[in-house]
Amino acid sequence: MSSTQVIVIVIVVLVIAALAAFAVVASRRRALRERFGPEYDRVVAEQDSRGAAERELRERERRHAELELTPLSPESRARYAAAWEELQVRFVDSPTETVGEADELVSRLIAERGYPTGDFSDQIAHLSVEHARTLTHYRDAHEIRQRNERGEAGTEDLRQALVHYRALFADLLGEDPVPTSTPQPEQREQPEQRHPDHDHDVTSR
Repeated sequence: MSSTQVIVIVIVVLVIAALAAFAVVASRRRALRERFGPEYDRVVAEQDSRGAAERELRERERRHAELELTPLSPESRARYAAAWEELQVRFVDSPTETVGEADELVSRLIAERGYPTGDFSDQIAHLSVEHARTLTHYRDAHEIRQRNERGEAGTEDLRQALVHYRALFADLLGEDPVPTSTPQPEQREQPEQRHPDHDHDVTSR
């Protein structure tokens, strides 16, 4: 075999190896995009490079795998759904207090599912592995709640906060806590009263 043939074979092998490596990287990147959705783009924008962002996301997957997550029992799911329904009704008369209660209820649900509930950024990191598509809602709700504590949030802001909390709550619960197609007893007894699940439902927009 001539030296030219050897060189050609080496080049072909290197090209094949490079294509294989590229295919592996592309496959891993596609899997991360599919799993993390909009969270993938957010982390890429926050990190110095795409490689650093993907290492961060893979680290989230590793830490998530160490959690002992538990599904909710039918009884727990029904209890949380009822608690959310009551919370929405209270919003009409006490929007400021209700947003704080919504945050507490969501935190309890997060904890019962087996996620850490300490530092907010850690919560986000752990939740992002399976609930990435509702994290923007959770971030927005958290930001409004902080403004609410400073007295800087209006009633419409608080309504939006409840909308955002409900998105993550339903995702963790596995179902809509208060299906809008089902009329509530309060609506049948007092049709003229404005309730969050009626035409002015705080979570319908």
